[in-house]
Formats: sequence, structure tokens, C-alpha cells
Amino acid sequence: MTAATTLTHRPTTTAEHELAALQREHGRPLFALLLRLCDGDRQRAEDLVQETLVRAWQHPEALRADAFDSVRPWLMTVARRLAIDARRARRARPAEVGDAVLENAPVCADHAERAAAALDVREAVKTLTPEHREVLVLVYFQGASVAEAAATLGIPPGTVKSRAYYALRALRRVLPGYAADLR
Repeated sequence: MTAATTLTHRPTTTAEHELAALQREHGRPLFALLLRLCDGDRQRAEDLVQETLVRAWQHPEALRADAFDSVRPWLMTVARRLAIDARRARRARPAEVGDAVLENAPVCADHAERAAAALDVREAVKTLTPEHREVLVLVYFQGASVAEAAATLGIPPGTVKSRAYYALRALRRVLPGYAADLR
């Protein structure tokens, strides 16, 4: 006999036979109970059936006790407690997030990126004419309304709007990567 045949044809133990018999006899009722307790999650129910049978294998004394006629009540109790423990463990952990949720999540720029962008914008604003820069600073950076900027600069509101429009247009040319932010 070679090593390969000994690995594939190893004799099964009595415990394995008993475990297979438990699976055949009680597997479906265990699965049905656990499927209800797991809110229809078949994979979780199958895992808990397997865990229940592992517990039975770890405690053969409970299966051979003369105190009861059938092991099914013991198996059902173990399965129910495992399902309760699994539910409590899931509630204690943060909710799992799928890839689709992460793909749609807004990406926030970090502090270094914002600082670099601010420097880029400052340099671009320096390239504007003094009239355009005054309007842009008042309306966009200081939050003044068109009427307030017009009163401060002593020019008509239409001129404020026109200078703001042309200032933004000039910035779009100087800052092509920021064009979406300047609309």
C-alpha cells in the first residue's frame, strides 16, 4: 500500500459514523430551525448546522446520556443558542459595507490637497486684472452680494456681474483641473 492510498482509503472511526448518522437523522430539522432563526440566510444556517454537529462530536457524553430518549432536543437547544450567539455577535460589530456603497461614497480631499489647491487658486487670482480681482474677492471670497459689491466699488451691479463672469472664465483657463469647482 502506498502513502496516497492510505490517505484516501483511511478507515472511518465510530465517531464519524455516529456523526454521519446524526446528520442524516437530524440535519433537516436543524437546518429548518436555523433557517428561521437566521431570517432565511441559507449560508449562515448551514454553517450553524455544521457548528451544532461539531459540538455534538466534541461532547459525545451528551449524546449517549440515558436521561433522554432522543438527542434531537439537545441538538435543537445547542443550535438555537448558537444562532442567538451569532446574532448577538453580528449586532456587536459594525455593519458590513459592500463595494457598491464604497464606490458611491463621496471622497473628501485631505488637508494637504486643500492647502495645495488654495495655493494654486491664490497664484491664479494674482494673474487677473485689478478690477476683476476686486470683484472676485468681494463676491466669492468675502461673500458679498452683487449689490453690496457694487456699492463698495462704486460701479453698477451689471458691471460687477460682468467682471465676475470674466474673472471666473480667466481662472478656468489658468486652472484647467479646477474647472468643475469654478462653475
